[in-house]
Amino acid sequence: MPKAQLVELYARGLGVIEETRIEFGPGFNVLTGETGAGKTLLLGALELCLGGEAAASRYAVSPDTRAVALFSRDDGTEELFTRESSPSGRLRAALNGTPASAELLRQAAAAVVVIHGQHDSLALKSRQEILKIIDTAGAISTVELDRVRRELTTLGNERDSLGGDAVSRERERDYLMYQCRELSEVKLDDPGELGQVLEELTQLSALRDAQGELLSVADELDGDSDAAVLSQLARAIQRVPRGAGVDDVRDDLARLLEGARANVHELMARSSSDKFDAERIAQLDVRASLLQQIARKYGGTLTSAIAQRDEMNLRIEELSSAEGRLEELDAQVEGLKSHESNLAAIARRAREAAGESLTRRVQLQLPRVALPHATLRFVIAGVDGSDAKILFTPNPGWPEGPLQSLASGGELSRVLLALSLETAHDDVVAVFDEVDAGVGGQVAQQIGECLREVGETQQVIAVTHLASVAAKAAHHFVIEKSVADGVTTTRVHEVSGADRVREVARMLAGDAVTDEAHALAQRLLESV
Repeated sequence: MPKAQLVELYARGLGVIEETRIEFGPGFNVLTGETGAGKTLLLGALELCLGGEAAASRYAVSPDTRAVALFSRDDGTEELFTRESSPSGRLRAALNGTPASAELLRQAAAAVVVIHGQHDSLALKSRQEILKIIDTAGAISTVELDRVRRELTTLGNERDSLGGDAVSRERERDYLMYQCRELSEVKLDDPGELGQVLEELTQLSALRDAQGELLSVADELDGDSDAAVLSQLARAIQRVPRGAGVDDVRDDLARLLEGARANVHELMARSSSDKFDAERIAQLDVRASLLQQIARKYGGTLTSAIAQRDEMNLRIEELSSAEGRLEELDAQVEGLKSHESNLAAIARRAREAAGESLTRRVQLQLPRVALPHATLRFVIAGVDGSDAKILFTPNPGWPEGPLQSLASGGELSRVLLALSLETAHDDVVAVFDEVDAGVGGQVAQQIGECLREVGETQQVIAVTHLASVAAKAAHHFVIEKSVADGVTTTRVHEVSGADRVREVARMLAGDAVTDEAHALAQRLLESV
């Protein structure tokens, strides 16, 4: 991958930083300045625009906050990371000018920068990161192993789709055949049959339940009793005299009586027991219950039950004809598993060798980074060596444990510097926050030399309080704090020549720079 470089960092409205812009150079860049000037805030601005957490207490985020980082690669491509406050108070993110999420910024940032902080290194947070260091150091490729595993997964999915092993396949086929027999016995053809059965059953049941009442009504209308409605009507019609000018009315009433008696006879005919079949009602009742049970069991409707029946028949045919293909798959899987086992063993041996080599090499670098009594080793486990971790102990006789758990903030930063000396990824930018905390003298010079050495293969940006470290940098930036009208602001500028000598002398002697400090600063810079 082409080498990355942080070309420019812009920050505005971030704590004491009113507005500043830094154009970094290749190699080793250093940031210095008096305590409280804003060095940590500048790294906070970088982390912020790379998708870092936006805790206001840490980054002093304000409504005017804006942080932008421009990275370039030596193939001419660029990436622009932006984070800024919105009118609602939330932080907006953008990647190359396009709105994005903080997570997207973090993912993209992983390919261009690694930040080694005092308290929360972005490296070595997962075993995958440790494994990446080992594989890079040992030039280990698992492309073929990964391909074989993907192919095994594909073949396994196909095998499962065909019923898996013989026992599982037979079990599935038996169950499907049982379900198909159940559906075949029901003789499902019409998805609307349940509705038709229920309608007929409702009508016949209603007629059966109303039979007694209907016969009672018919008797009341035209029974043998003199009180029957139509008998009384007949007698009344007979009393209407003829020849009195109402013969037409009398004839109409007679026709009405005749029609009413015909309706009563039809009512009696329909309500007679031979008009509905009790056995038919029982059959319909059984059929409706069976169809409802089938519908509930197979998707809620007869339509879904019929569809499932057809699908199951196809699946039975598929399982029955899968024997030959399964034999082919089993043979392929067996061969690939053997190949996978060999490749995994090769990968583990290679990773073990790389881990042992890294352990020796990094152990030799620990004294250079002020950890003369510490021990560190890479531990490889797992069939392919992918279960990797770093064990660490800061002092002889102390129990070792995971690096992230046992190393203090300063120790972790210096261990990461030692790792960088042996595993530098020349395609990413390395950022160190006060890697020299708690050291001085000759050790500080060694750390400065280590940072300069890493800077020969990748861009390095470091925050330091030590003159002997700052003197090793190729580019020196000073962060200065000033107070005007009761307002504290910070500005950043690159120093060189006499200005740089004065800054290094200030770091040696404080604000009261002496001739001796000035001369020592000159010697430190000339010794690079």
